[in-house]
Amino acid sequence: MATAQNSSSNLTSPEKELNDPISKSLEQNELIIRNLFENCYDIVFRRIQIFGQINVLLVYLDGLVDTKALDNILLKPWMLETPRPGMGELNAVDLMLEQQLVSIAKTKTTETMGDVVQSILSANVVILPDGVNNAVIAELKGFEQRAVEEPSGETTLRGPREGFTENISVNTSLVRRKIQSTKLKMESMTVGNLSKTTIVIAYIEGIAKDSIIEEVRKRISQIQIDTVLGGNYIEEFIEDHPFTLFPQVQNTERPDIVASSLAERKVAVFIDGTPFVLIVPCSLWSAFQSADDYYERFLYATLIRWLRMILIITSLFLPSIYVAITTFHPQLLPTNFLLSITSAREGVPFPAVIEAILMEFLFEGLREAGIRMPRPAGSAVSIVGALVIGQSAVQAGIVSAPMVIVVSLTGIASLISPRYSMGMAFRMLRFPMLICSGMFGLYGVTMASLILLVHLTNLESFGVPYLSPIAPLTKSELKDVLIRAPRWSMNTIPLSGSTRNKLRIPKGQQPGGNQGDEA
Repeated sequence: MATAQNSSSNLTSPEKELNDPISKSLEQNELIIRNLFENCYDIVFRRIQIFGQINVLLVYLDGLVDTKALDNILLKPWMLETPRPGMGELNAVDLMLEQQLVSIAKTKTTETMGDVVQSILSANVVILPDGVNNAVIAELKGFEQRAVEEPSGETTLRGPREGFTENISVNTSLVRRKIQSTKLKMESMTVGNLSKTTIVIAYIEGIAKDSIIEEVRKRISQIQIDTVLGGNYIEEFIEDHPFTLFPQVQNTERPDIVASSLAERKVAVFIDGTPFVLIVPCSLWSAFQSADDYYERFLYATLIRWLRMILIITSLFLPSIYVAITTFHPQLLPTNFLLSITSAREGVPFPAVIEAILMEFLFEGLREAGIRMPRPAGSAVSIVGALVIGQSAVQAGIVSAPMVIVVSLTGIASLISPRYSMGMAFRMLRFPMLICSGMFGLYGVTMASLILLVHLTNLESFGVPYLSPIAPLTKSELKDVLIRAPRWSMNTIPLSGSTRNKLRIPKGQQPGGNQGDEA
């Protein structure tokens, strides 16, 4: 008992007031709220009389509330009209406010000052009647927000043109429109001691793995942080391996990707204030998959996916293989090709590996400058800068023309990844690959590749192997990894690990004359 008294005595005055119940005195409630919001110019206190009989205090934050709706729905009817027939006496004011006098969809009653303060900070209007130790909270959010539009980083040719915004309610509704089922569950949590950011965990009951859902809940509930301003604030706390270059949490701005991921037994994490939704678990193969793969015919999608794979692998190995062959293994090249490269490199003062690292560093710098500069000038600076600097460097004899070609092809190939974070991992891995090739030739490239493969094999994302379903091999899930099989043949739900799981697409739907169960 003494311990409880000591802990309560250590609380500061504002913290004590937050734990207090609402008083029946309107003046005392107003004094407490004014004390808590001291030096806050945007707090609004409005005293009115309902039908000229009952004093009421309205408290809200300016700029977060729809003042037009507040005027039309609450203030004008209360101040200018008379009580409606059949309403009875205005005695149980708190119940009448919530059930009869406030024509707003979302309302609730609270008895603690802490709920009052949090509701004000959450862009709600708090209604405090005189003589009652309750308050009515009405949701009238009206702050400025971005409209639903196509995400610039994940464009499609035939897919939907809608993307997430910074409003979590809008984001969850976009997914609700695509999955109209009561099995779609959305659990709300709050993270951030100062920001009080709303986080929603979404999954489909009966499809998503219970172990993954429970692990997501556990990891998010353990986060202790002051503010949450974006998805990465949560991502870095919940990933399995924080020191790897490869992301273990997928992020997207597209509602259709979230809906399809939920149907594939995954879990989505919505974060208020950011248009990016996190999806777990994640695998390496998401680097090769785009939203357009599922809106085009499967033959086109498979061809583009293979092109994407080849170019991403090219972006990783092309500079290192060029350095290894020209430095250690020139006998692997045809004579004419070798003479052409040798003549082009004549007079270049740097070894091939230093030359490649300098050019790669310059290319990455130009690309980053193009991203950070204003959009009208960004693309011009990156393209013109690469052309002018590359041509000038060749003419000055600092670098060779073949190296400029290799670095340019590598840069173009690295841009094809649909996932920016996954493409960044391959871009960073080029530099250690270059160092290994410059020191040991093709043997160094081989050893570095084996180390990379072992590292990827050991990675997991929420208990799911990073290279699944290829390592470990699950034959029933290979229809949407290296290829994009016809939709009528992708019968089983991914991440099941067993073909005994119920089919999501019944067999026998292959179009044409021969419809069998071979799918």
